[in-house]
Amino acid sequence: MTGERVLGPSGSGTVVLELGPGAGALVLYVPAELDGAEIEISADGATSRIHSAVRPRNVAGGTQHAAVYPGLPPGGYTIWRDSSTPGGIVHISGGRVTAARWVMPQG
Repeated sequence: MTGERVLGPSGSGTVVLELGPGAGALVLYVPAELDGAEIEISADGATSRIHSAVRPRNVAGGTQHAAVYPGLPPGGYTIWRDSSTPGGIVHISGGRVTAARWVMPQG
C-alpha cells in the first residue's frame, strides 16, 4: 500500500450515495480495532470482490467505525473476514442503504 493516502475521520453528511432502483449501498459498522482495515465483499455468484477501508465516522453522539460500499446492484453479498473466510451475508435493495454489523468470531 505504499503511496496510498490514509484518510482521516469523516463527519456527518460527508459521504454522498447515489441510490435508485438499480443501486443501493452498504454501511458496515465494525469495532474500532479494525480502523484502517480493508474489508471485501462479493456479490452472489461473482468471483470479483469490492473493498472499502474502515474509517472513523463522526456522528451525533460520538464516533463509529464503518466501511461504506456505494453503488451496489441489488442482490445478495458475502462479507469476507479474510481471503477465504466468509463473515456474513447481507441483501442490498435498490434505492436503500443497508446497515450491517461486523460479527466478531467466537474464540
